[in-house]
Amino acid sequence: MLVALAFLVQGQASALAALVGGGALALGTWLSTWIALGGGVSSAGVALSRLVAGMVAKWLLVLVVFTIALGLLRLPGLPLLVGLCAAMLALVLANTIKR
Repeated sequence: MLVALAFLVQGQASALAALVGGGALALGTWLSTWIALGGGVSSAGVALSRLVAGMVAKWLLVLVVFTIALGLLRLPGLPLLVGLCAAMLALVLANTIKR
C-alpha cells in the first residue's frame, strides 16, 4: 500500500500497477500455503511434493497476473515490479522477526 501511495504521484495507473504487483505475490503466497498445508498429515515425500507444487503454483499465478497486467490492462512495468519487490521484502522481513 505504501508503494502504491508513492506511485500515486505518477498517476492512477502507476498506483494500480504497484497494487497489482504486490497483490499478485500476496495472492500467490496464500495459494502456495493452501496447497502446501491443505492435505493433513502425510509422509515426507508427499509433504515435499506439496511444498514444490505450492511454490510452482505461486510463481505461475504471479506470471499470469503480470501477463494480464502488462498485456491486457497496459499497466506500467516499473511500478508493477516495484510492488512485487516490496511485497517480497515484506515477506522476508516478516519471516525473520523472532517471536
